[in-house]
Amino acid sequence: MTSNPLENPLYYLHNFQQVLNWLKQRYADVLSAEEQSFIDEFALLPQPSQALLVRMVMRKGRHFRLGKLSYPEIGDSAQALQPLLQLGWVDEQAPLTLEELFGLLQKAEILQSFKAAGLQAKAKKNQWLESLQALYPMPQAFSQWCPELADRLLSLTLMPLCDRLRLMFFGNLYQDWSEFVLADLGIYSYETVEISADARGLRSRDDVEGFCYLHECQEAFEAGTELPRVLERIAAFRSANPWLEKRRGKLLFLLGQHCERLADWALAREIYQQCAYPGARQRLIRVLERSAEYQAALALAEQAAAAPQSAAEAQQLLRMLPRLRRKLGGPPLPRVVSREVARLDLCLPRDEQERAVELHVQAHLHQPRVPVHYVENSLINSLFGLLCWPAIFAPLPGAFFHPFQRGPVDLLSEDFHERRSELFQACLQELDDGRYRDSIRQRFIAKWGLQSPFVFWGALSEALLEQALYCLPAEHLKLWFQRLLLDIKANRAGMPDLIQFWPEEKTYRMIEVKGPGDRLQDNQLRWLDFCEEHQMPVAVCYVQWQDPAT
Repeated sequence: MTSNPLENPLYYLHNFQQVLNWLKQRYADVLSAEEQSFIDEFALLPQPSQALLVRMVMRKGRHFRLGKLSYPEIGDSAQALQPLLQLGWVDEQAPLTLEELFGLLQKAEILQSFKAAGLQAKAKKNQWLESLQALYPMPQAFSQWCPELADRLLSLTLMPLCDRLRLMFFGNLYQDWSEFVLADLGIYSYETVEISADARGLRSRDDVEGFCYLHECQEAFEAGTELPRVLERIAAFRSANPWLEKRRGKLLFLLGQHCERLADWALAREIYQQCAYPGARQRLIRVLERSAEYQAALALAEQAAAAPQSAAEAQQLLRMLPRLRRKLGGPPLPRVVSREVARLDLCLPRDEQERAVELHVQAHLHQPRVPVHYVENSLINSLFGLLCWPAIFAPLPGAFFHPFQRGPVDLLSEDFHERRSELFQACLQELDDGRYRDSIRQRFIAKWGLQSPFVFWGALSEALLEQALYCLPAEHLKLWFQRLLLDIKANRAGMPDLIQFWPEEKTYRMIEVKGPGDRLQDNQLRWLDFCEEHQMPVAVCYVQWQDPAT
């Protein structure tokens, strides 16, 4: 889709034009009049002016000194600037705060511009800023701040518009224009998925405006706006798009957690009561308990226990229910006993390299005929990702809508597996007839380096892959993969740290490592319990450090 930036000096302009053409084809009915006008007028600009504008759009911030915008392929930047000034896309008189000005000036320029203030030459910029803020509280144009500097300040006026265009193309605001360059350079490579002409992440203008609205709410919260004002804005938002409603729920969940950290239980309760985001019910029970509303907490916990939203919630309720009943004077429940997991105790010397404790254990247990690998979540996820590649990257409607997707946009949706059930069933059936080994090997070569939400290329060597395919039983792989599909977000983490292979016996052991004072996390306990339930060889290794004197 894009040219090689090492060969084409205007690669960034070509990439920007590709985005505009993509949006014209797929979002014609969604573009606002302002956005459509920008696309049309941009196409009429001289190439140097187009390139200069895109250079600024793709850089950080919105203020740029003309003297810093020197590019051989553009030529005279001052001349290229003129059409942009005439269109109002660039402003030379935008007011700057003192802090913004300091971000644009070098120390010598600050001393020159504020020589009347008697600044100490050896002080730091932040010290100068602090001493000058009371003297210069009002924003001014660059030319007013620095009349003696022979430079011009250019301020983009259309960054919000360009951000909306970027949002429509990527379907999010965390990906930026650098995606093109990283792909051109081969740093990131993506699976080629057939994208239909009508595929798009945001379906309507209301979706675009709704996303921007929620993003502004989050920015206001992060900037320190009073919570009641932010909550009022979020409460006023409603969307027919389930994805945006989930984003709204996630934002409420984050605000609820913030209130918990402040011990504002009343506001946290109010937030969680109107939040349907996964985990909110569990947090609400906790907030009710912290507020000493034990009866309400118990009633909600019993309701949740009858139909838990996830294995993680069920696990938490096993702790909450006995505690709440005890606080209300009820009879104690039988203690839930976890399955016994094999235990391995090691007392190891520290080394001068200060390696992680998992690497200590790996080095201690590793033998040429009994290799040990530090894999954590990488191995099982990677084997799953390679075997099920056709299902994961299936071009289903709404799953892919631009060429820079690491995976389908509905990966963490509740119906991800359901929408692809036949495709996943076909992949997992290969575990029953032995075809899976060849499929995984072939994709390990054919898909090498392509971005994937499951495959950890940096951790997956050919030797590790072959040992895993030889020593891991197909029935165990199938159980792991099925568990992943039950709850991808929760279950692709928490797997044991190490895996030990006995190739001669064609067997293995997974090992979770815990250093002094460390304890098993909830997701790790769930994986260990799962392995024990299905008689998979697993152990927990507890490490103590040897006394240097011994």
